[in-house]
Amino acid sequence: MPERKVTTMNPVNTERLAWEQDLESRLPLFGHRNWIVVADAAYPAQSRPGIETIVAGGDHVEAVRLVLDQIAMSPHVRANVYVDRELDYVAESDAPGIGNCRQQLLALLEGAEVRQIPHEEIIARLDACAQMFCVLLIKTDLTLPYTSVFFELDCGYWSAEAEARLRSAMAR
Repeated sequence: MPERKVTTMNPVNTERLAWEQDLESRLPLFGHRNWIVVADAAYPAQSRPGIETIVAGGDHVEAVRLVLDQIAMSPHVRANVYVDRELDYVAESDAPGIGNCRQQLLALLEGAEVRQIPHEEIIARLDACAQMFCVLLIKTDLTLPYTSVFFELDCGYWSAEAEARLRSAMAR
């Protein structure tokens, strides 16, 4: 089995973070079926070779914002957004600060259709997708559970409705 690549980025850059520059250079290569994940510090290293992990460190909510901004500036892709279903159920008494983090993430993702899926299902989905497509995982310093945000890239200029019409016409 090929060795997985894990890259550590220096979060001290005063201009732009190295991982942000890395993301910006990858987005033109990425398209529908690629994934970008902003993960908390305890997110597991997955063994599938198609999953690359960047240890970005730094502020989690800011990392999510930067990924959203980069995707928004890429006209060829848009994102289907997923969060862990467990996030709604993590108690403040078990994870001090989770309420504030949850509120910040919800505010940042306002207006997006956000799907909630159990964490294990999302990990399994990433593993399956990585058999054929690249997944970029960006780990932050956040130490709160179930706060990862998953971006499944889709075609930015072709909708699911247009695809359904195309398939329907082809079936005639």
